[in-house]
Amino acid sequence: MAAAQRTDHALERLVFFSDAVFAIAITLLIIEVHVPDVPRGAPDAAYWSALAHLWPSFLGYGLSFAVIGSFWLGHHRAFTLARRHHPGVIGWNMALLATIAFLPFVTAFYSRYSYARPAIALYCGALLVAAIFNMIVVRTATGPKMVAKEADPEAVTYVRRRSVSVALGAATALLLACIAPRPLWGQLGLISIPIWRRILAGRRVKGV
Repeated sequence: MAAAQRTDHALERLVFFSDAVFAIAITLLIIEVHVPDVPRGAPDAAYWSALAHLWPSFLGYGLSFAVIGSFWLGHHRAFTLARRHHPGVIGWNMALLATIAFLPFVTAFYSRYSYARPAIALYCGALLVAAIFNMIVVRTATGPKMVAKEADPEAVTYVRRRSVSVALGAATALLLACIAPRPLWGQLGLISIPIWRRILAGRRVKGV
């Protein structure tokens, strides 16, 4: 019984390291929102106007904060169901973290050129790459080599389908960003993520 409850330190280190990368990436987002230059002695309206001109940066910050937070939540849920470490997950997890760490730059580029198709396509493409890596990591963490014996099969299915929905939503957004008459459709395509989640995963399973 004691052996069954023994802590898998390799798994713990993997989770702690992943949490640190997610936390750093989500913190770096706000660093890309630069304080505007307002001449000394300018009227109050000038300050409000300068802040208003930063709305693309604030939009990108909020959007990417939610996106990275969503990826972390999915990662957390998957590894909550895992009990054993397996070397096969390391490479895919590092690829996922590399993409997550890249998102602050992609967000800054998107925020500066939010009207341009390449910026929106790059943003949606980065999300799709992260979603694919995340899907593989989730399937590995909830697979037979890592999953806890007592894990609820419904919880495993929910977590896996949830990761697929993110990939489908990002793919939808990227497709719209590339072929729609206006690049804005690419941004709106991200709204399809919760729709895909509802179709594939349904309601949240208790405990995950």
